[in-house]
This record gives sequence, C-alpha cells and structure tokens, in this order.
Amino acid sequence: MQAGGGAPAVDGKDVQATPARAAQRSFSLLRPVLLSAVLATGFLAAALLMFLGGASSSYYRLPRLAVPDALRPAPACHKQRGEEGQEGGAAERWWARPPARSAWHNMSEEELLWAASFEPRAQHRRQHRTPKVAFMFLTRGPLPLAPLWERFFNGTGAEGGRERLFSVYVHTTPGYRLDFPPSSPFHRRQVPSKATRWGDANVVDAERRLLANALLDFNNERFVLVSESCIPLYPLPVVHAYLTRSRHSFVGAFDEPSQHGRGRYRVGLAPDVTLAQWRKGAQWFEMDRRLAVFVIADDRYYPRFRNECRAPCYVDEHYLPTVLSIVAPEQVANRTITLVDWSRGGAHPATFGAPDVTEDFLGRLVGKKGSPERCMYNGQPIEVCFLFARKFAPAALPQLLSLSSKILGY
Repeated sequence: MQAGGGAPAVDGKDVQATPARAAQRSFSLLRPVLLSAVLATGFLAAALLMFLGGASSSYYRLPRLAVPDALRPAPACHKQRGEEGQEGGAAERWWARPPARSAWHNMSEEELLWAASFEPRAQHRRQHRTPKVAFMFLTRGPLPLAPLWERFFNGTGAEGGRERLFSVYVHTTPGYRLDFPPSSPFHRRQVPSKATRWGDANVVDAERRLLANALLDFNNERFVLVSESCIPLYPLPVVHAYLTRSRHSFVGAFDEPSQHGRGRYRVGLAPDVTLAQWRKGAQWFEMDRRLAVFVIADDRYYPRFRNECRAPCYVDEHYLPTVLSIVAPEQVANRTITLVDWSRGGAHPATFGAPDVTEDFLGRLVGKKGSPERCMYNGQPIEVCFLFARKFAPAALPQLLSLSSKILGY
C-alpha cells in the first residue's frame, strides 16, 4: 500500500498520466490521415493555379479532332510579355506551318463544311504572307492535260517559289485514284469525292466540297474552278497577280428572259428568290475567300435550290449567279474568266481537237491575233479578259505542249 491514500502505481508510472498517453496514441493514428489531407490540398491548389493560369497560355484548351494538320487549333493571338517585335512566336509559327501534304482526310461531309466555315478575323497576319490561288479540278476521272498544267505550275520563274503561289485540289469519280509522282503538283491532291451527274444538284455539292477542302488552308485567298478539259492561257505569275490583285470575284450573271433563263425559275424558291432576281451564268467560277466561306456555309438559299431546282432548271447554272447577285452584287465582276465557244450550237460548248490547235488559234485566245476583247478590271478597261479556256480534247495535248512556250508563255 502507498501512504496518503494516493492512486495505485501501474508498472511504475502514475495512473494520472494515462490521459496524455491516450492523446498521444490518438495523434499517432490521425497522422496519416492529416498527411493525406495536406497532400490532397496541395494537388488541388496546383490544379487550380494551372486552370486559372490558362488565360496566359499560348494555346487554347481544345479537344483533339480527327482532322488534317491544317485544322490544328490556333494559338491565342496575344503576345506574351517580352515577345513584342520578336519573330517566331507561337502564332507566327502556326501561320507559317506548311500545308497538309495530302488533301485526303477522314472527315464526314458535315464535319468538313463545319471546319471550313471558320474564318480568321485578324488581318495583320494575313498581310505578311503571299496569298495563294487554289486550283480546284472537277473531273470525271483522269487528267489528260496534266502535262500542260504541270508545265504551267512549274513555270514561276523563281526557284522554290511555286508552292507559295498555288495549291491543287482534285475531285474525281469515287473509286478512281490519281497516280502522280511526288514531283508532280497533283501528287496526293485528290479529295474525298462523291458521284456527280451532269445537270444534277450533286455537281454543286462537288463544287462546295472542293471549296471546303481548299478553305482548310488559310493561305488560299482565291479559288478557281476548272475541269479536265481546261487550259491556262497565261503563265502562273500572271494568273496569280490578276486574281490576287482583283477587287472582285469572277462569276457571270445575266438575266435571260427566254425559256432557258426565266423559264427555268421555280415558284418554290419564293420568297427568298423572286423571278426578278433570277440569274443565269457559267458554271466555271472564281471567287475570293469571303464569298467561298459564304457558299459552303449557306443554309438559307442552297437547300431551297437543291430541293426546288430540277431539270430543266440546273443548279450549277443558276445558284451562284442568282444568290451572289442578291447578297454580294458589288463584290462580283459579273463576268467569267473561262473562255468557251458556243458558236456551234447545242447543249455543250465546242470541243477543240488537235487540228484546231494552231498558232493563229491560240494567238486569238490570248489577244495576240485579231482584235482582242475588252472588259473591265478594277474599274478600268483592259484587254486580258480570260485566263482559261475550254474544252480541249486529250488528242490536242501534243500540239498544246509544242506551242505553249511560244504562244502561252510557259
């Protein structure tokens, strides 16, 4: 027994110390939990800092899309502190990126039109680059005049300069595969295609498909539609300068009161399109980027034309001339730059074979022989009105190649 009636000893320690020991044991048990809470708080704080600091990042936080290189998300346009006056920033690198090596992709039609409808708004980057002309070939299969076009594309007069002036896109019959060597401008420039039939609305579907593919390259500023039977009448630098310096797009539109004009109007197009607004024009157009974006994004007029305009109403002859005359009359030159010969009559223009291709014949096309035709360009009369001509048969190729350097300049 212990004197004074104190509490009994247990293992040589005073029983009164037991509460402190219990607290120590409880703290030991809670230590892992508290450590985990601290670490979790740290990770959460770091994540919040990264999220809130995203505004100063060089790239938008966008999900990856299964689209070509041309559709990689654009970086933010603002510059980081200390980047003023420096070249090679993130935005500069993005604008200067090379175009996709192949025109092929795995996008659906809807995805393609959606992606192509984006339009860069800031102008300062666009002013410091060479605008390109997109040559869009609407064909049924092979390109029999490809050797002439290759000579045209390669004849820039400047080593390594050709890629900066143009790009090529080819729409063919589904299942047909173009086969060109890597040195050819046509190499891997075929786009996903669908069937077309003369006089059907799917011809304009193909035109819109070509425009959409060409719009994926932000360097393309002018868009010209040609066929496998077209030839260029002037060297590439001349054609490039003519188109990129023009204040207008080249779409022909005229009011024809006959059964082949107003007689094709469909009352189902009203009230969006009236008979007084109805126009006719050539299928082969050239337009700038702003109008190209409008055409592929048009969900007001085109669905009406597609549903209402059936033979003898032809969408490819009436849609663009009519709609652009309504929405952008001041932006259209109201003439085509593709020469055709309707003098022989019939539903199709004349086809030129080997016997037709002579020095005099080509000279008349480019104004070197006879009296050249005059037209308006940027408000001034000029004598160069046509940059392309059709229809040339495959058999005319040898004669064209033998005379192109002397008469056509390439």
